[in-house]
Amino acid sequence: MRFFKFLLLIALFICSRSNCFAQYIQVDDTYSVQQLIQNVLINSPCANATNFTSSGDTFSPGAQSFGYFNAGTSSFPFAEGIVMSTSRAKRTEGPNNNLIDEGLTSWPGDQDLEQALDITGTFNATILEFDFTPVTSKISFDYLFASEEYQGTAPCRYSDGFAFLLKEAGSIAPYRNLALIPNTTTPVLVTTVHPDIPGRCPAINEIYFGGYNISNAPINFNGQTTVLTAQSDVIPGRTYHIKLVIADHENIRYDSAIFLAGGSFKVGTDLGPDRLIATNTAICTGKTFDIVTTETGVNSYKWFKDNSQIVGATNSILTVSAPGTYRVEITLGTTSCVAEGELIVEFLPTPALTNTTIVQCDEDQNGTALFNLTTLDAIVTNNDNSFGPVTYYENLADAQNQNIANSIPNSSAYSSVPKTIYASASNSFGCIGVATIVLQISNNTFPFVLDYESCDLDNNIDGYYAFQLSDIDAQLLSGLPTGLIVNYYPTYNDALLQTNILPAFYVNETQFISRIYAKILNGSDCYGIRAVDLYVNNNTPPNFEDVEVYLCDNIPYPVSIATNFFSYNWSNGDTDFATELTAAGTYTVTVTNRDGCEATKNFIAITSGAPTITSVSIDDFQGSSNSVTINVSGLGTWEYSIDGVFYQSSPTFSNVSPGEYTVFVRDINNCGQDFETILVLDYPNYFTPNDDTYNDLWKIEKLDFYPNAIIRIFDRFGKLLKQIAPQNGWDGTYLGTKLPSDDYWFVIDLNNKRSIKGHFSLKR
Repeated sequence: MRFFKFLLLIALFICSRSNCFAQYIQVDDTYSVQQLIQNVLINSPCANATNFTSSGDTFSPGAQSFGYFNAGTSSFPFAEGIVMSTSRAKRTEGPNNNLIDEGLTSWPGDQDLEQALDITGTFNATILEFDFTPVTSKISFDYLFASEEYQGTAPCRYSDGFAFLLKEAGSIAPYRNLALIPNTTTPVLVTTVHPDIPGRCPAINEIYFGGYNISNAPINFNGQTTVLTAQSDVIPGRTYHIKLVIADHENIRYDSAIFLAGGSFKVGTDLGPDRLIATNTAICTGKTFDIVTTETGVNSYKWFKDNSQIVGATNSILTVSAPGTYRVEITLGTTSCVAEGELIVEFLPTPALTNTTIVQCDEDQNGTALFNLTTLDAIVTNNDNSFGPVTYYENLADAQNQNIANSIPNSSAYSSVPKTIYASASNSFGCIGVATIVLQISNNTFPFVLDYESCDLDNNIDGYYAFQLSDIDAQLLSGLPTGLIVNYYPTYNDALLQTNILPAFYVNETQFISRIYAKILNGSDCYGIRAVDLYVNNNTPPNFEDVEVYLCDNIPYPVSIATNFFSYNWSNGDTDFATELTAAGTYTVTVTNRDGCEATKNFIAITSGAPTITSVSIDDFQGSSNSVTINVSGLGTWEYSIDGVFYQSSPTFSNVSPGEYTVFVRDINNCGQDFETILVLDYPNYFTPNDDTYNDLWKIEKLDFYPNAIIRIFDRFGKLLKQIAPQNGWDGTYLGTKLPSDDYWFVIDLNNKRSIKGHFSLKR
């Protein structure tokens, strides 16, 4: 190895003189797997590596798909290391001016890789395997993944696969993959680490994407990741097997490579996760934190803070009280193996709580008062909801340590003389802050109860009313210093402790009168407490229901109400107890009693009037189906009668018997009536002219009401037998001869364009 490095230095010197390939990595694929692992990757006495195997490129005689690389003076992040590729290792040298796209389908993939990545169809696998026995509890090594698939839209769909597989040697358990996105279980692939591909797929884990390579890049790949670290906890003295593998996926096109940093295979000690503000694990100022190592055996320790050795720190535990980056170097037993561990410790500032003073009222002036300390919670924490619950203490040390056992037990009703106590609260990081609370007493008193009255102004006059309590403020604060505020409570103790505050609109709990308590505050301090009696007055006069009145033919209608009210306000402008209603509509009168409470009565004026009968439609000569309809004009609501006794709402009467009638129409609101006499006629169905003086003539009674009427009688053959006047009848003869029993027909012309036809029987 030393001879090789000497030759390499000569080569680099020659190249530097001729400026040959200095800006690109150089690959030597003649190294054995043992040389690559022992002398390049590990190069440390802290791990004993054995059982080396490899497999890779089988189609290039004298070439391998893995090898040693040196960065020379290029910008590649690793000075030297191991390269493993799905192509010939030499093809990975820069510049990036040609596509690495080679391999054979006969070059197989790897089933362990497929199982680790949950894929199938791998080709061209390059594998380095070895056993190692660590002497510390942690291993790690640095790597970088590069691929030709970092081009176009390929990162949205395609990626070759690689893995760093670890398990105990000889175990049948599945491998564990160490090549993961930090703090996840996601494998590092082209498809899991790339920037935004416009229009195709969004960026994913872009923070770990190292960038696309230009043509004169140190390596011959289109893109690469940042430097990543594979790491794992291990058990000292136990033998592990590690398998480093990379392969093409789905086809042999567009090759990829893994670059392992030389000498980066480190063994170390785990000091636990960093204690950071960002992860809510930082240490509170004023507290200490023990950094504990876990390596067994008799070891030697050196501790460093911010890369400066801490004098005298030689134990396995370091107690720290200041922020910094702490590192330990552990020389294991009598070996030359030095295990390192590093831990960042950040400290949080002490939470800033607000000191305050609370002044409570002492109504009985006995020198003590009842304090509701919980009302100070928001003040102490400055309304910061990230603080935990506030607890109160009489002793500062108890507050600083949140000794809950010694906290004030009933902080919502704490009886005390004036003194200083302490409030304690923890922020979201568990850091404790303390505020000083000064308790003081106010001796302001009020000589009498304040009476506050209101009329029962809601729609239900029942002695209960929703008082707007802020309306009382002006009376309470009259003559007091400016800047005071008022809150209202159901009891004195509630006011004292500021519990059960009443709503802005409060309905008295006792009918007509209810006592509440007003707490007058100067900021958060009690200025005084005053009782307030709420009175609910009302004005509920008798006979104040709404009334309907009727204006007959628009004649004004006088109305009045009781004369014992203090004021009257009619909607028509009148201000006396009486007025006149002159038109249809609703008239409102609002009256006020001695308490100033109002009551309202409505008079609904409805226009009506007397009816006028314009005509009576008579449908008679119908036997039992005679009907009469009364036709009326005028304004009003009417009812009708044909006997003056029984009235109905319909103007039509059915089944009217023949006879003389006086029909009536009247307004239901007593605004007048009209009447008219009518005649309903009908004819006899038969007559018996047998000279017994009973029913000897066929005659229509009352037909003389139509004096110009003409009656003509015919036999069944249409022969005119007789024409008679309305006051006469027919005796059943024709030219003096008695006609036989039979049916005979008639036609009555009433000379009013009405003609009535029918038939009757002659019986002898």
